[in-house]
Amino acid sequence: MDPMLLAALFLIPLFFLLVEQSKRKSISKKTPHPPSPSKLPFIGNLHQLGLLPHRSLFELSKKYGPLMLLHLGSIPTLVVSSPSSAQEILRTHDLVFASRPSLKASRILLYNNNDMAFAPYGEYWRQIRKLCVTNLLSLKMIKSFSLVRMEEVSLMIEGISRKASTNNGVVCMSEILNSLTCDVLCKSLFGSSVILEKRKLLCELIRKNVAFFQEASLEDYFPRLRWLDVLFGLEGRLRRHSEKWDALLGDLIQDHIRQLNEGQSTSSTDFIDVMLQLQKNSGLEFVLTNEQIKAILMDMIAAGTDTSFAVLEWSMAELIRNPNVMAKVQNEVREIAHGKEIVGEELLDKLNYMRAVIKEVLRLHPSAPLLLPHESLHDCQIQGYHISKETRVLINAWAIGRDEVYWKEAQDFKPERFLSSDVDYKGNDFHYIPFGSGRRICPGMQFAVAIIEISLANLLHRFNWTLPSGISYESLDMQEAAGITTPRKEKLELVPLAVKIF
Repeated sequence: MDPMLLAALFLIPLFFLLVEQSKRKSISKKTPHPPSPSKLPFIGNLHQLGLLPHRSLFELSKKYGPLMLLHLGSIPTLVVSSPSSAQEILRTHDLVFASRPSLKASRILLYNNNDMAFAPYGEYWRQIRKLCVTNLLSLKMIKSFSLVRMEEVSLMIEGISRKASTNNGVVCMSEILNSLTCDVLCKSLFGSSVILEKRKLLCELIRKNVAFFQEASLEDYFPRLRWLDVLFGLEGRLRRHSEKWDALLGDLIQDHIRQLNEGQSTSSTDFIDVMLQLQKNSGLEFVLTNEQIKAILMDMIAAGTDTSFAVLEWSMAELIRNPNVMAKVQNEVREIAHGKEIVGEELLDKLNYMRAVIKEVLRLHPSAPLLLPHESLHDCQIQGYHISKETRVLINAWAIGRDEVYWKEAQDFKPERFLSSDVDYKGNDFHYIPFGSGRRICPGMQFAVAIIEISLANLLHRFNWTLPSGISYESLDMQEAAGITTPRKEKLELVPLAVKIF
């Protein structure tokens, strides 16, 4: 080859690369980056995250502003802490920030991010989201699971009555509510044929998922240090945990394949059957693999259980700390459901104050206080600041729910604030985004709320609630557990007192 031609082939791409870098540096000089706290060598601002990052970042935002750039290891991370900034990210520039970063736990547990929550933005994610919304999360499908919810709530009420007759009347509501939400999800996804042992194993694996997403991975902040995750054993533990999920989900899929082949499955609301039918006769633009089905199933059951359980647990904790609110909401439920043994779902639309209680719980205790992380697909400007491509973005929904510009007496539990307000959690009001907003809003919010409403209504209808002897309302521990979702740090133990219905 002609030496001159060879040199040109090398130098021309190098020239364009240098021009592009020069443009970026020029833009960066003209457009400032968001304010940043001082950082340490190598680790950047990692030391400032704390055990509860949503609280630490809230305190930092008071000094550095609602758009704040941190350097978490080698990862530039934009922290958003105000409604106006959230609106810029989630509506004005929604497409730019529609993707997710690839995290170690999600890659290993969710088959290389083949689920819906952590999948990168693109055609695969759009197809999977459409599949899940149509076949599980639409209002029509949510209504079709009404009998499942009612059955599990009835079993929960019976279980509380039995347990209250022992242990001085004290019951662990954290365990009861976790089992309830897990069982509802299991039956909605896998049908009623899942044996108790497998449901218990699913609940155990979900709890361990939370721990793994909480545990810091060096690779997530220093991509070149993955070998240290291997050396310290994190990657090995993740893979062993993933193998347990894979075996269990594989068994459940094979059980359904066998039932379908034998003509035994008759449930029209069994999500796993729908997935298997789509695998055979797919209207999707790709062939749905067993691994993708497993990733989607794990996504649904883990996310659905965590969020619903956390909101129910915080609801009971806030009500027990606020006796006046408890009395008011119980009076409403008992008046509407007077003489009925069970509060049916047809009555829920009448429980305005109870719905205000749930909204207030979601304001103070969003299930995922930093939502799920976003990632910028290309360079852009937000409120006059330059945001580079592949910047990780954390939306502090916990801080936004405490913004005193929008919320009077923001730290207080006051459901009444929602009675005269049309503010809702569907992502249109950026000072209230417990489920996020925009393209990546949580599509399962209506499914979760359906479980929360019917469960809370019946707990309040059938029992009066007190704290165990020696614990006062004021001394009740309200600390959050660390993690991507934040249930209470301490298990919630209460004393139920059965109420005569008739």
